[in-house]
Amino acid sequence: MTDRKEKALLRQFLLDPAALPEVISLEDFTDLFPRALRSNPQVPVLYRELQHERARTIDHVDANISSEVKRGVAQRREVVRARRAEEKENGVEQTEGDQREVEMEVDFYGQTSNLPTNNHHTLSSIIPELQAACVDVEIEIAAMDDELETVREDVRSIIGDLSDLRYGRFNKAGGGAEAVGQEVLDGLKRLEDLCANLAND
Repeated sequence: MTDRKEKALLRQFLLDPAALPEVISLEDFTDLFPRALRSNPQVPVLYRELQHERARTIDHVDANISSEVKRGVAQRREVVRARRAEEKENGVEQTEGDQREVEMEVDFYGQTSNLPTNNHHTLSSIIPELQAACVDVEIEIAAMDDELETVREDVRSIIGDLSDLRYGRFNKAGGGAEAVGQEVLDGLKRLEDLCANLAND
């Protein structure tokens, strides 16, 4: 499963059905109150406040999904680097702990051709290994492309939110000017963190 598919599935199952109107409508929410309070003007205000809090939670979960997908890409990349570094060492015997790690990776990822080996190659045996290494590099490039696309989506989302604010289309409910100001600061902080992470990579 590619990282883009993983992210799409997580978003589909965790975010799409999570918006407050999907869970409960304003009418159903109003019906939860005693009859004497159902006409109170604070009920819709409370609903909008809950909707706003729910949207913030959804944004937080979305950011966590993105960071988990990135972390998975980085972990897979580290596994590939560690395997290649170990293959470069010639004549080093594996310890019992190393063997257990390899067995766990085989159980988790399945048998792969880039597990550490100490076999010397002939011309006929090196060709499949080189082809497998090319496939591994292509997989790593695809993972990096997926990560880049994830970063682009995050940047577009943040820029879109800031653009909506700039042109007066910012219509998130509840909280007033102070909450909007905090949300703008949060968006700018997310953008700054994203740029810092890209610079560090």
